[in-house]
Amino acid sequence: MKKKGNMIYVGFFFVLCLIPSVGMLLPQTQGSATENRKLALWPQLRTEEGWNTDFLSEAGEYFQDHFGFRQQLVTANALINGKIFGVSTADGVIQGKNGWLYYKDSLSDYLGTEPMSERALFNVAHTLSMMQDYTEKSGAKFLFTIAPNKNTLYGENMPYYDSMIVSEDKNMDRIEAYLEKENVNYVNLKEILKSSDEVLYHERDSHWNNKGAALAGDALMTALDKEHTDYTQESYEECVAFTGDLDEMLYPLALIEEKEIYYDKADVFAYVGEVESNFDPKITTVNPGSTGSLVMYRDSFGNAILPFFANSYANAYFSRGIPYQMTDLAEHQADTVIVERAERFLPEMAENPPQMEAPQLTVGAVMDPEMEENARGTVTAEVQGDLVKVSGLVDEAILDTDSRIAIRRNGGDTFEAFPLTLGQEDGSSSDYGFLAYFAADSWMQDQEQIEVLIEKDGTWILVGTQSLS
Repeated sequence: MKKKGNMIYVGFFFVLCLIPSVGMLLPQTQGSATENRKLALWPQLRTEEGWNTDFLSEAGEYFQDHFGFRQQLVTANALINGKIFGVSTADGVIQGKNGWLYYKDSLSDYLGTEPMSERALFNVAHTLSMMQDYTEKSGAKFLFTIAPNKNTLYGENMPYYDSMIVSEDKNMDRIEAYLEKENVNYVNLKEILKSSDEVLYHERDSHWNNKGAALAGDALMTALDKEHTDYTQESYEECVAFTGDLDEMLYPLALIEEKEIYYDKADVFAYVGEVESNFDPKITTVNPGSTGSLVMYRDSFGNAILPFFANSYANAYFSRGIPYQMTDLAEHQADTVIVERAERFLPEMAENPPQMEAPQLTVGAVMDPEMEENARGTVTAEVQGDLVKVSGLVDEAILDTDSRIAIRRNGGDTFEAFPLTLGQEDGSSSDYGFLAYFAADSWMQDQEQIEVLIEKDGTWILVGTQSLS
């Protein structure tokens, strides 16, 4: 009897082990959307280089992503860990208290563990001021805002992290002084949203709800003196019919719908072309009953806020593209430009200045170099379509926090470069980089003489010279 019992146990064990493999023969629901990542594809035995030596490991990755009843097992595992042990099984999700979920990418902001350097904060603020100058010279208004992380406003349901907070000085608070010094038109949504007695973000999503988006939209358009409907004063209906992005990532087959606000006032705008969702990378809207033309550079926080702007502008163009293409202003005849960026993406803004031709600069007298070798050999040129991208590094020892950087071409005209955080081949990065774009048809293909200048205490200093072809 004992031997027979052991055989039954072993047989049952093997049957359980075979279920995921046999289940692969059945039609399965793909989970790439709910898990916020692309699932592995079946590998090729031979590639263009010959036999695929990684075939077995890639086949293992395919099985890991496609085994039978995967979504059911992933959900069951998440429920056990989340409901019983209070921890998340999804890499990008933090299991909070009282059913709240948080996006893990916001954790470093919450804890203050990865503060931007003072130079990086300057890089973002000065780049925005250069965008603003370009916009205003085009005859349009410019406005910048930051969408706060969910746990910045509603951190009371974060799990055990309170004792791990390193600093209360957050990037979005620290950058304000630089934005003010650079005269960037800025709306502080953190203070506006925080002043409300209502919870304006979803419990199981990483973004604001429609009421939060309406409040943010009203604040931005008020700052722009734009005639608009204040939806915060409009009647609405509450429906339990919203599914959060974090909920879909963590519990793909056990979703909990939550409350959303739907305003009674009907939309009056129309989409141009086919639009799958407000998360599409490029969206154009029209509203013949209104006036003005808007270009808005935004991220996923712009999904819910988009209709409020589309209802207020005759023409609106919403882009998630990085880097920002400043030619959009002329293409869409914009009279208003808005840049919206989530708090957690501020460090990325220091790495991705917009694509536009470098503005010409009058520098006056230039001091002779004392440390020319600090910039020699660090400048590169790369053709990108009808532009040439010139980038490089300056030794941080010779730069102040707010030093501007310029490029003089062939001993003639001088142009200001964007300051930026520049990645290196070894994986490190430096906040003392620069980047400038020039029209390709103005570039001397045989040899271009580049001089790198920096500003210190109002004086321009030559710090490097290099020939580029």
